[in-house]
Amino acid sequence: MPQVMEFKLPDLGEGLTEAEIVRWLVAVGDVVAIDQPVVEVETAKAMVEVPCPYGGVVTARFGEEGQELPVGAPLITVAVGAASLPEAPAAPAAEADGSGNAPRPLIGYGSDHSRPARRRRVRPVTAAVSAPVVAPAPVVAAPVVPAAPVAPAGPVPVISPLVRKLAKDNGVDLRALHGSGPEGLILRADVEAALRPAQPAAAPAPARPAAPAAQGERIPLKGVRGAVAEKLSRSRREIPDATCWVDADATELMAARAAMNAVGGPKISVLALLARICTAALARYPELNSTVDLEAKEIVRLPAVHLSFAAQTERGLMVPVVRDAQDRNAESLSAEFARLTELARTGKLAPADLTGGTFTLNNYGVFGVDGSTPIINHPEAAMLGVGRIIDKPWVHEGQLAVRKVVQLSLTFDHRVCDGGTAGGFLRYVADCVESPAVLLRSL
Repeated sequence: MPQVMEFKLPDLGEGLTEAEIVRWLVAVGDVVAIDQPVVEVETAKAMVEVPCPYGGVVTARFGEEGQELPVGAPLITVAVGAASLPEAPAAPAAEADGSGNAPRPLIGYGSDHSRPARRRRVRPVTAAVSAPVVAPAPVVAAPVVPAAPVAPAGPVPVISPLVRKLAKDNGVDLRALHGSGPEGLILRADVEAALRPAQPAAAPAPARPAAPAAQGERIPLKGVRGAVAEKLSRSRREIPDATCWVDADATELMAARAAMNAVGGPKISVLALLARICTAALARYPELNSTVDLEAKEIVRLPAVHLSFAAQTERGLMVPVVRDAQDRNAESLSAEFARLTELARTGKLAPADLTGGTFTLNNYGVFGVDGSTPIINHPEAAMLGVGRIIDKPWVHEGQLAVRKVVQLSLTFDHRVCDGGTAGGFLRYVADCVESPAVLLRSL
């Protein structure tokens, strides 16, 4: 008799507690393979296809499209066993454990982690179901792609289904990786390091049209809007922030960018040049690349600059993260900004692309404004804001002239440093904007 296994909405990581069903990818009666995506959900950070750790026949689905489910709620049930699966060529070892029991779930989905599950990729086959399934009838056999041999070295130390899916989609053997997490846990960063570079996440379903606005309309504070509200509220509650600002003559910076782009090759963006200036400034003032551990009552200075930047999308404000920005040149930064911005606009960012930032660069000048006092992106310690670059009268070399002027503002956590440090950081940034040669001297 087949065993009916219940698959619950897994913890998708990064503190997410619920997800909304966007689109079911399987129906009751469909045959699913181990690790096959069964539902597309939208979290507060991204759209994600959720793979099922069991192979068999879908006997029930829980939740309708548009419904929000908490982590741990049932998603589907799957009838697992010889009678529920298409026949396959004989293998050296059966998928069961040899005693007639059902296959053990994959690491990260169940409590039995004593041995790895063998994987078979099975094309979905729809089976006719006329009543609630308890012991499903045999279904039409589907082609089976034999899995590559798996080294019998014990379970793979990976928890996140997103990490497992990223590795599967890009052909990365998780058993060949050495995890950098606690007790050798394999993290997304380990898979991305093996890919060099990482591949974009899977494409989401077409965006649903927004409901027409109406007077007195009530809009649920959930999804992206809810996540932003919670983060900003927490920032205001916990962080005693302060803001300082300065006007800077960006004429030389814009001339340098024009000269760089005139020689051919990939175009360098203004944001990339400002990011390069930020990483140089943070090397001089590492207090601003830190976070506060309230429980330990410690300031934690971070070794790498994971640069967050604001990107406005139809789903709302997204803040993707450029990893190890301190090791990138202007060309690499331009390419990464463009890649992440496109993923944000098309809804393809993974949750890991939106977390782990240590400092934020916010170019609100694209909205046609000069200045702002933004709320710090918790748990970071500072944010550099950049206004629009416009022609203004400016005293240059003792003469009144029309120059390209920008307002720079720094909002910082007053717990990590005092005004002298914040002012020094901002003044260095302004000096580099006014004279890019200052940056070259620091390289």
